[in-house]
Amino acid sequence: MFKKISIFCIMLCLLATICCTSMQNITFTQAQAKKDDVMDISSKSACLVDFASGTMLYEKDADKHLPIASMVKMMTILITLEEMENENLSEETLITTSENASGMGGSQVFIDPFVEYKAGDLLKGVIIASANDASVALAEHISGSEKTFVGRMNERAKELGMNNTNYSNCTGLPAPEQYSCARDCAIVLKEVSKYEIYHKYSTIWMEDFIHPSGRKTEIVNTNRLVKYYEGCDSGKTGSTNEAGCCLSASAKRNNMRLISVVIGAPNSQTRFNECSKLFNYGFANFENREIVGINEALFNLPVNKGKINEVEIFSEEAFSVVAKKGDKTSYDITYENPKKITAPLSKGDKVGKVIVSKDGNVLKEINLIIKEDLQKVSIKDCFDKIVVGW
Repeated sequence: MFKKISIFCIMLCLLATICCTSMQNITFTQAQAKKDDVMDISSKSACLVDFASGTMLYEKDADKHLPIASMVKMMTILITLEEMENENLSEETLITTSENASGMGGSQVFIDPFVEYKAGDLLKGVIIASANDASVALAEHISGSEKTFVGRMNERAKELGMNNTNYSNCTGLPAPEQYSCARDCAIVLKEVSKYEIYHKYSTIWMEDFIHPSGRKTEIVNTNRLVKYYEGCDSGKTGSTNEAGCCLSASAKRNNMRLISVVIGAPNSQTRFNECSKLFNYGFANFENREIVGINEALFNLPVNKGKINEVEIFSEEAFSVVAKKGDKTSYDITYENPKKITAPLSKGDKVGKVIVSKDGNVLKEINLIIKEDLQKVSIKDCFDKIVVGW
């Protein structure tokens, strides 16, 4: 009897061990499947970047030199937007097109040669329809020639830290020495996404491009995600036999914006699917945490010899970190500033630093500023105070 009970117990233990092992294998397989699902990117290169912090959330050969086709136009767009920001160009500026620009072929809005087009319309043609002719027209107007403009493109790339990029033209048409990488494409898209004028056009799905003669060309956004992916409001496609199918796109949900880049997808649908897959992974697993804001005062400081007794102190810029959802990591914030400041001072003047640290390591130092002019108290002001106090 004892032997039967012992054998039965042993069999139960073995069965329990097998079941536990099986459950562990199932759990591991499910977790691995989720990881593999994110990693299963067929494009030659890809990356997912948090817009606010610049943190790379996923990468596959993100620094590999590859042709990127019309994603080159993101730098053409950026320089045009910067010209507008510096008031060297406006949307209403009239640009006389050249025969060279109108004859570019490929993706185009079919501009007429030797005709005046508004800069805003040409920019719209580049952003929505990836127009080669409009790109060259803008380049020639801004720099005198496409070649000179390309030199400026490369200079701007270096300034932005795009160390794996070399431009040979402003359109992305095949050129032996032209290349970029997923990381650099994310950098330039981040810069472009800061401009309201860009978003004015990047969210348009379909529209008529109206020529000065009244002729119309229907244009459709080459970035299908602005219509079919929730939160996507910007991006640039590219496609040539040499580069394959490429896409850099940005999407925002709640307080988080992400940039997704794929280069060298085997077909058009794959580039949209894989960019969407990267977005889904980012929004599902990460969140932005604002550590230092810019809209609310951090503290007040006494003002010496000023018309007011104290002034609100603000951070010059915001600072956010990206973290796994549910992460409770704490950050230390310290201030370096005088006990009081002396008038006169001007709006925007720096009065100290805010320092963000984690585990004793400094992550960010940001200037502290005032957001109003501080006028020095006059003799009359002092006399008036005495009278009021009397």
